[in-house]
Amino acid sequence: MMTTHWKIDPSHSEIEFKVRHLMITTITGHFATYNLEVETEGDEFTNAAKIEFTADVNSIGTNNQQRDEHLKSAEFFDAELHPKITFIGNQLEKNDAIYLLHGALTIKGVTKSIPLEVEFGGIIVDPYGQYKAGFTITGKISRKEFGLVWNPMTEAGQVVVGDQIRINCNIQLIKTEA
Repeated sequence: MMTTHWKIDPSHSEIEFKVRHLMITTITGHFATYNLEVETEGDEFTNAAKIEFTADVNSIGTNNQQRDEHLKSAEFFDAELHPKITFIGNQLEKNDAIYLLHGALTIKGVTKSIPLEVEFGGIIVDPYGQYKAGFTITGKISRKEFGLVWNPMTEAGQVVVGDQIRINCNIQLIKTEA
């Protein structure tokens, strides 16, 4: 069977995360610059030979410039020393309508194996004749496990930033020529 190459369509994709702030609200952030390349045999994603994702830490955005600069600092992502976040997928298994993607996530030089839930939206040919595939990807990680340990307390003893990070991505892939 022939190898099929897919690249992310950044104008129709979103890479977001959510974290609790002061344990009373949730802040949403995103990465504006990222890349995803996938290689499959035919159009079947469960046999993907390559799933490689990178996000540029300097493209982080939370709708607050001061917070964004703090997130890029050594107290969080340390963008100067660790400018990329990477995820290398190594197994995609189907479980009813949901897939489970296993892979290695690297943040701030720390690599951990994590699972992500993947909902496959299908494959369609757009009005321009391009083959596109859609996915919703969700998961949870502990930021502290990746060395993002900045954690002051309020005067009342509340944590300023929660440990659990929820990942929420909406991905549209375009079939490309090798």
